[in-house]
Amino acid sequence: MANFNEILNHVLGIIFIIIIFAGAYACLKPHQLHKRRLLSTLLLKLSYLFYLLVLCIVVYLSALVKDGLDKVFYGIEFFAFLGMLFAPNIGIFARKLEYFSKKREHYNYFFTIVNLVAVMAIVVMYLV
Repeated sequence: MANFNEILNHVLGIIFIIIIFAGAYACLKPHQLHKRRLLSTLLLKLSYLFYLLVLCIVVYLSALVKDGLDKVFYGIEFFAFLGMLFAPNIGIFARKLEYFSKKREHYNYFFTIVNLVAVMAIVVMYLV
């Protein structure tokens, strides 16, 4: 039988995931797409939201079910996990820079692939 603190941690973890995901959805506005770059924008936004959902679930499971991130991701895996944590976030925030305005479609496709590779890497590192 789980005690009150464990149940509270799980409930707060789920609420935290919902808040993060809702905030990301509100900031990205995936329902508002660019007229000329419809497909690439949609793929980038959906792949980022999928990445974020997988990341939140893996962190939740690692922290609360498997007794901590340091037990799941140790050694070099922890640094790879940090890379997978920051690369897609940098990509989604840097897309609004003027430098990428002429190359936006290629940029969107590139970071869609980065997001999907990050999802696969996180899942593999968690399961192994």
